[in-house]
Amino acid sequence: MRHILHIDMNAFYASCEQSKDKSLKGKPVVVAGDPSKRHGIVLTASYEARKYGIKTGMPNWQARTLCNDAIFLKPDFDSYIQYSIKMINILKEFSPLVEQFSIDEAWVDVTGCEDLFGSPIEIAHKIQSRIKDSLDLPCSIGISENKLVAKMASELKKPLGITELPLEKIKDMIWPLDVENLIWIGSARSKKLKSFGINTIGDLANTPMTFLINLFGKPGKDIYYFANGIDLSPVRPYAITAKSFGNTITLPRDYTDIEDIKRGFLSLSEMVGSRMRKQNFMGKTVSITVKDNNFKSITRSRTIDYTVLTEDIFNAAMKLFKENYDTNFKIRMLGVSVSNLVKIDENIQLCLFQNAKYENLKKLNYAIDMIRDKYGFDSISRGLILTGEKIKQLAPLSGMKNFDPRPHSYFEFG
Repeated sequence: MRHILHIDMNAFYASCEQSKDKSLKGKPVVVAGDPSKRHGIVLTASYEARKYGIKTGMPNWQARTLCNDAIFLKPDFDSYIQYSIKMINILKEFSPLVEQFSIDEAWVDVTGCEDLFGSPIEIAHKIQSRIKDSLDLPCSIGISENKLVAKMASELKKPLGITELPLEKIKDMIWPLDVENLIWIGSARSKKLKSFGINTIGDLANTPMTFLINLFGKPGKDIYYFANGIDLSPVRPYAITAKSFGNTITLPRDYTDIEDIKRGFLSLSEMVGSRMRKQNFMGKTVSITVKDNNFKSITRSRTIDYTVLTEDIFNAAMKLFKENYDTNFKIRMLGVSVSNLVKIDENIQLCLFQNAKYENLKKLNYAIDMIRDKYGFDSISRGLILTGEKIKQLAPLSGMKNFDPRPHSYFEFG
């Protein structure tokens, strides 16, 4: 029997802010986009703020009406990523089998670690205390025999909860829950299920698989397994398979100058290239998304030679922009992504021109990454970016944001 832990950081962004600034402890903290920069949505609310009914996705104006004393903070994604990295490193102290699910979630397989650290529940308490003592961050932990049920268990007690959920107790603890609480069942699927009288996870578990396949297609089989707590997938370090890497920037104002556009695309190319290098990927299809002040959006792509260089991504993005926009543009949003990916260690036929110059640039890119990992993303910047207004902070840097979230990316069934 396996022993799987799912660690879920509580109110992660807000907790990071309270960890950095102790004066925020015990206060209603809301991490939200800046309304003046067209980001007026709550990203995360501390548990003190949640008591007033403030929720993720709520407009800032509504959150303010619920709590006049709420402290609104702009997101600091670089700092959240650093906290996430430190959290994962703590988990690796207890087992080499750590699989990150998102910026604030991970599974740990502690099977066979009992002689070193104690029973699974003792290990959970040690991990929770270690994260609290080292990072001053709260987390909830679920314990079960597979990843799926461990994740559901971690949702049952928040904040700072530890829940052990053996498979034989699923009927008592999970089946009575609303069907929308099951992983991968969103509001649309929930509404559809409830129209057939399937209101709880137990109702879903007792629904014939053939009916669910007819209702949802191939995912119906997965949904049936989920409801019955069946998951045979192992905890796999580095298991997430990337389909693309991308970032977008909603600009602080409408950009009309080509130099400002260049800075925007270069900032985005830096982020995308850095994330590709960290995950050991290279790609050959560069895409841009551009939205103008009339909310007209276009997406264009270009295939280049396989690359991991910021410079190549930026050059391709600028060529796409110049080919598709005239000089009368007024831009409010930019996006860059790279797809058609392969692992860098795979045997890929590279362009003959990726010679010494390419290798030197590659070394430079990795050196920049190392400096940023140690001293922060802002510790080193290219000259073009430094000459313009700082826009990098407006782009979400969640490392998991652009990975394929479908069930088969993380769960396998026999």
